[in-house]
Amino acid sequence: MSKSKKEIFEEIILDILRSNPKVQIPYNALQNILQVNGKKDNDRLKGAINSLFDRNLIVKRKGGAIQLAADKSGDSGSKNVVTGKMDISRRGTGYLITDAFDEDVRISSKNLGVALQDDIVKVELLKRGRDKRREGKTLEIIERGRSMYVGALKKQGKDNYIIESDQKSAHIDFFVLPDNIEEATPGDKVAFELVDWVHPKSLPEARIIEVLGKEGSNEANLLSILAENQIKVGFPEEVEAYAENISEEVPEEEIMRRHDIRDKTVFTIDPEDAKDFDDAISIEMLDNGHYYLGVHIADVTHYMPRETTLDEEAYKRGTSVYLVDRVIPMLPEKLSNGVCSLRPHEDKLAYSCFMEIAPNGTLIDHTIEETVIHSDHRFTYEQAQEVIDGGQNEYSMEVNMAAKLAHVLLDKRFREGSINFDTPEPIFVLDDNGKPIDVKLKERLFAHRLVEECMLMANRTVAKHVKMMRRRSSKKTTKDLFPFFYRIHDQPDLEKLKNIEENVQPFGINFHIDSPTVSSKAINMLLEEIEDTSLELTVNDLMLRAMAKAEYSPNNIGHFGLGFENYAHFTSPIRRYPDVVVHRLLKSYAAGKPGYSYEELKKIGSHCSEQERAAIDAERDSVKLKQVEYLSQHLGEEFPGVISGIMSSGIFVDLKDIHCEGMIRVSDLDDDYYEYDEKRHCLIGRNHGKKYQLGKEMRVKVVRTDVKARQIDLELVDDGE
Repeated sequence: MSKSKKEIFEEIILDILRSNPKVQIPYNALQNILQVNGKKDNDRLKGAINSLFDRNLIVKRKGGAIQLAADKSGDSGSKNVVTGKMDISRRGTGYLITDAFDEDVRISSKNLGVALQDDIVKVELLKRGRDKRREGKTLEIIERGRSMYVGALKKQGKDNYIIESDQKSAHIDFFVLPDNIEEATPGDKVAFELVDWVHPKSLPEARIIEVLGKEGSNEANLLSILAENQIKVGFPEEVEAYAENISEEVPEEEIMRRHDIRDKTVFTIDPEDAKDFDDAISIEMLDNGHYYLGVHIADVTHYMPRETTLDEEAYKRGTSVYLVDRVIPMLPEKLSNGVCSLRPHEDKLAYSCFMEIAPNGTLIDHTIEETVIHSDHRFTYEQAQEVIDGGQNEYSMEVNMAAKLAHVLLDKRFREGSINFDTPEPIFVLDDNGKPIDVKLKERLFAHRLVEECMLMANRTVAKHVKMMRRRSSKKTTKDLFPFFYRIHDQPDLEKLKNIEENVQPFGINFHIDSPTVSSKAINMLLEEIEDTSLELTVNDLMLRAMAKAEYSPNNIGHFGLGFENYAHFTSPIRRYPDVVVHRLLKSYAAGKPGYSYEELKKIGSHCSEQERAAIDAERDSVKLKQVEYLSQHLGEEFPGVISGIMSSGIFVDLKDIHCEGMIRVSDLDDDYYEYDEKRHCLIGRNHGKKYQLGKEMRVKVVRTDVKARQIDLELVDDGE
């Protein structure tokens, strides 16, 4: 028996109120939502409201507004209700990530309600599904997870507009009223915000906030990636105005207050296209045979006091973002490329860490000082490498001395437990329209290592410095005594390491995981064993995925990947907000004043870690986009590859020339019926026993690309057998 219109009204009203339990909805708003036209519909609506009121399901408020009745059953504390973050697949199935269980709670599309990607929601647990998986139903949206979404504006009919959402942004399309279209025209890619979503059977309403460009254009594609990851490009006017008012001249009284080392030889080594020079180096040999290394960092905090509009914006961003063809800076250009940048032949304010280091790499003594520097020379990595390889330069002595020290520090670091990751990075040659015309793997020079080792030493030293301050203090507890902001890295995921163990065993590689922890020595031995083999790229990637994500926190658990007990980020305040925090803490403690509280640092750490993850995702997405665009021009062409992953649905193949992953679907392997062997992590032909497993080299053809979804489909040409 079909429901009456009054009953349908009751059902929709209850759904809306349950999704918004604290909201009072005016009568006229209900009329708009339910599209009530004429006296009959109005009477039905009043009847529905009275029926719900008589059953104590709603309460009536002033002016005819209604609200959900208070739940007296105590359901919020029930074991059948959990809270978590919503992750929605491309197929529209939700997965609630919750601390309550190790596994996610699956929510079918019909039970999603008005939840969107990344929302914090309350979910009612239902009976387990046939596969024994936990199932749930959305009860309430606690907090929307995104401030903006991305899609393409389309016109439907005379005055109707729809935004087709990008898959990563939202699982549903939105409608937008003509008044909320701004300057957009059909065919534009747009960033938009949610106005309201009243019922799962209706479309959510959107308001366009930015036109990203014509759908499919390079500009629209890259700006979409930023918007998908909640990253804004332009700075608010008041922030730009604040930056523009900062003088580039260094006042004489500030020079007098600082350690003036403008007479010391100082140089920078950076990428050829860099403009934001965060760090500079000085080095000399002391009479006792020790190195005296100076790492000089742009003194951003001098120009950016706490609680200013500039500081608030830098905190929101958390980090600069480096896409394939552009940088989205944390600070306005006036600061990042001008006032703070340690450009050659200019007096600059710096915060310097001076380290006396023994010939074996041991730190003997150190000081951390506010300085004035004058960079004598700007090297690119390639120019510095020429000097290391024997080329002549006015500063050859200093560069070679730094290279010799870097060798010592690098060897010492690996001996003491640092993990030796060296994953190739694709570099794109783009035409004037941003179209990739060539791709190659970035060459890893020792000049990169030189800078890296000097920066790691400084970062490690400032963290040790605070530990020493605590030791000198008479107080016993350290949580509230000189709280500090560490870069931490937990132990790797043992299940993922077990997976690597099982994958490399068929190749005769002995990598055993038989205890709750794993040593960095065992990981390094594995990485050495697979070096220059077909497994190298794949196992490196699998190992990186097994690693915990590095984070920022005042709770120092050490850095597993580097093998350091004490480590902080000090060397890049132009592009990382955590380094700004570290500078402020060090300056406060040097002046005998408190800095940030432990609780403040926990909050900042959580936010900065989240912003860093968004930036990494955006950077990876931009690389994948250019790889797909590049291969779109090479359809039908063949490439050498190696199997990098296997699922029941297909084989992932890494194209060795461009370090780009595509997929061969199992349905396209027509020489046999292949089954996935979960224990051995391989596909095996049922009739002929042919096996596809990790590390197998093959030749593949690019058959399909999807730029919008950033996917590559491959076809097997030759499996080498």
